[in-house]
Amino acid sequence: MKYRFSNATKIILTIGCFVLAVIGFMIKLPSVFRHMDKELHALFYFLAAAFCNFLFNNKKLGIHIGIFIGLFLFGAFIEYAQAYSNKLFHTRIHGRFDPEDLWFNVKGLIAYSVLWVLYVIGSYLFGKKDAGNEKSTGT
Repeated sequence: MKYRFSNATKIILTIGCFVLAVIGFMIKLPSVFRHMDKELHALFYFLAAAFCNFLFNNKKLGIHIGIFIGLFLFGAFIEYAQAYSNKLFHTRIHGRFDPEDLWFNVKGLIAYSVLWVLYVIGSYLFGKKDAGNEKSTGT
């Protein structure tokens, strides 16, 4: 039996995850991870795209594009918020606005989109036949 979340549950879960992401992006990385900041950006956006697509998408291109754009705008917002928070609090909470971070966000989103397209194409080419057709033919 497949369990499906209600739309309200999906939205609450997504908002909670994005609040945690904002907190995570606003604090400084531990020194162990600072040398791989760009790769972490790409990984986070790859995983965020996967999470949102699995939660909200059912192989629909329009929803996938909306998630892509929404995550890109979220990344831009975070970069601006980091720069603004440093000015607002007159102390360096986090790094500065970094266009390279935005580029690595997009790389993560593109990497997931490539896998998503391959999955959708594969599911249409090699997916199970419609269960309704099998019942009507008696097989």
